[in-house]
Amino acid sequence: MSAPPASAAHPAALRRRVVVRGVVQGVGFRPYVHALATALRLTGHVTNTPDGVVAEVEGEAGDLERFCARIAPDAPPLARVDTVDHHEVPVTGDTAFTILASHGTGPARTLVPPDAATCAACLRELADPADRRYRHPFVNCTHCGPRFTIVTGLPYDRARTTMARFPMCPDCAREYADPTDRRFHAQPVACPGCGPRLTLLVRRSCGPPEPVVGPGTGADPVAAARELLAAGAVVAVKGLGGYHLACDATDPRAVGLLRRRKERGGKPFAVMARGAEDIAHLVRLTAGERALLHGPARPVVLLRRRTDAAPAGPVPADAVAPGSPDLGVMLPYTPLHHLLLGLPGDPEGPRLLVMTSGNVSGEPIVTDDTEALDRLAPLADAWLTHDRPVHVPCDDSVLRVCEGQPLVVRRARGYAPLPLDLPVPVRPALAVGGDLKNTFCLGEGRRAWLSAHIGDMDDLATQRAFTRAVEQLESITPVRPGLLAADRHPGYRSARWADRAAGGRPVVRVQHHHAHVASVMAENGLDGSRPVIGVAFDGTGYGDDGAVWGGEVLLADYDGFTRLAHLAYVPLPGGDAAVHRPYRMAVAHLRAAGLGRFADLPCVSACPAGELPLLEKQLARNLNCVPTSSMGRLFDAVASLAGVCHRAGYEAQAAMELEAAALRAPAGDRTAYTFALLEPGTGTDAADGPLRADPGPVLAEIAGDLRGGVPPETVAARFHRAVARLVHRLCRRARERHGTDTVALTGGVFLNTVLLTACSAALTADGFTVLRHRLVPPGDGGLALGQLMVAARATRAGTP
Repeated sequence: MSAPPASAAHPAALRRRVVVRGVVQGVGFRPYVHALATALRLTGHVTNTPDGVVAEVEGEAGDLERFCARIAPDAPPLARVDTVDHHEVPVTGDTAFTILASHGTGPARTLVPPDAATCAACLRELADPADRRYRHPFVNCTHCGPRFTIVTGLPYDRARTTMARFPMCPDCAREYADPTDRRFHAQPVACPGCGPRLTLLVRRSCGPPEPVVGPGTGADPVAAARELLAAGAVVAVKGLGGYHLACDATDPRAVGLLRRRKERGGKPFAVMARGAEDIAHLVRLTAGERALLHGPARPVVLLRRRTDAAPAGPVPADAVAPGSPDLGVMLPYTPLHHLLLGLPGDPEGPRLLVMTSGNVSGEPIVTDDTEALDRLAPLADAWLTHDRPVHVPCDDSVLRVCEGQPLVVRRARGYAPLPLDLPVPVRPALAVGGDLKNTFCLGEGRRAWLSAHIGDMDDLATQRAFTRAVEQLESITPVRPGLLAADRHPGYRSARWADRAAGGRPVVRVQHHHAHVASVMAENGLDGSRPVIGVAFDGTGYGDDGAVWGGEVLLADYDGFTRLAHLAYVPLPGGDAAVHRPYRMAVAHLRAAGLGRFADLPCVSACPAGELPLLEKQLARNLNCVPTSSMGRLFDAVASLAGVCHRAGYEAQAAMELEAAALRAPAGDRTAYTFALLEPGTGTDAADGPLRADPGPVLAEIAGDLRGGVPPETVAARFHRAVARLVHRLCRRARERHGTDTVALTGGVFLNTVLLTACSAALTADGFTVLRHRLVPPGDGGLALGQLMVAARATRAGTP
């Protein structure tokens, strides 16, 4: 394995110190450097440090140049090289190229890789009866397996992972130490003789769950778990970032049982398919979606359900994803998943599994084994667990494809903790995000580390998980925050956490929709030197006037914003009650539009007889009715008005079902309803205030269509076109007055691909540059990135 002594053979030899930063630890980078150096007849050494991979190479000048030129483009598949810095150092006369043990202390500047799906080589071993890792549920190598979820510190070595408790057997140690082996320094490397062990525990009628299959029993835990799943049981399965709850997706009774136990209402489940061929009859699959499904991140991909699918098929899609136009699908990403779904030649078993986060609704995903037996006891019949700890909780990522581009719904496993590149440098800061779909963000210089999905902050367990996640991410990044950023909402738990954790550091409050616009600006590389027209549509965000904003058009950069236009205010009757009962928003909108009560409209008939007069009194007296400009709530109102959805069991259910109805509309109709634009100074509005978009005419047209027998699907499509045309009108108005032609589409409403596609098409055809999200969610999961950008810029500018 050694190269000839270049310095002896060539008296004019040179030596260079090369520092490679990026995702270069835990991905086979040092053996790659070893192979490259020896191929070029260079001597020296390579090691891991907190600063990155550091190599010193010695040899002829031309070979050194070739080494430095090839080190980034030829890197291993999971590596991401950000920078390669090198300079000359004194020649030492090394006679070989060696790999040194990791060393160094100080703030980490290298990047921890995300977890990666099992590679093809490991899958071949998993299915090969002659291989010593045949059917080993934890087979992995430098190209795949757990990374982020097992790392406990840097540099990334086995001693700083949860695999430290598993001493390697001689065979694994030999592979681990061999630079020519693909398991060289693969930190999770193990085999059936020295690695983690599976155990299956089953709940009895009384008493705690008991291990029935596992080490020492001589039986196969996976085979037993497959039998339970085939019999209709719910099995808690320990994965990379925590527990899943699994059941046979083709068994309506099992799906219904899991739905009832988890109190999930009608919220869609995701399914794990053995292969793309197992869902081809259920969904339409594009090349981009197929690439996402098979990529190393293996997210849940939201795929459009086929409208021509047979009503009775292998998967009752309406039981798995009732009312949804999409089916969330992922492919196996661990060896255990492949075994659960069956290898070639295995006995028949479920080929499609519901895989949902192992938690009680509203709580964070369970990772601890003892906690799993307690918290999941009301939900699971059995536990397929193992003894490799999960250090970092990490849910499945969720993506969809819109116009050929990824659209992130939830960013977690497979993507976290990879940083985002920033268009401008920022001070070391921590942005804590919002209270719904929380993520936080650490940033310094031109990098931002967005956390994995945390969850909704109204639960104490989620707040504790948030604290642990902040501590963990700080431990593997160089960021030592000197300021914190939070939402301006006075009641947000995330903002209160920032106040408590500040410890004398400044806390910068950032307006919710300004943060949304800053987020999409940052991920699209804008430096903020010119403002954009920010269209921020969501369900709720605290406005500077104390109202609930959510239908906003802003002229914004990182330093500030001007509110150009918004949906006209309507009362939000009862706060959360209106969110969960869309018919309340429909009645509120009808009353605000001066349309009164129409008993023949679906939203009025859906309102319980005893509730309707109380609701009307509440609206008349303005009791507990915060004004709102929310586009999300307008979607709710129209969903109920059209008879599509009157009660929402989960966030955005009504809007999602309205989108599904629009997709079912007959082709050929291009009619769109029309919003009225109210100039500043109209009514009680200030003369210098923003333009207001009045949905009253839209609601009147919808009521007329419904009375005329127009189907709800056509109404839904016409409403989507109305909103897209409104966005176009408002952006044209902003361009005429302010001279900017760049539009940023952001906020959770733009997860609606019917609306996003229509808005993008109209604006692009009119010469606008359209910015949309591709790397972070448009909803509150991307909020922290925008908070970071605004807070850092505001602080540098001297704003408190």
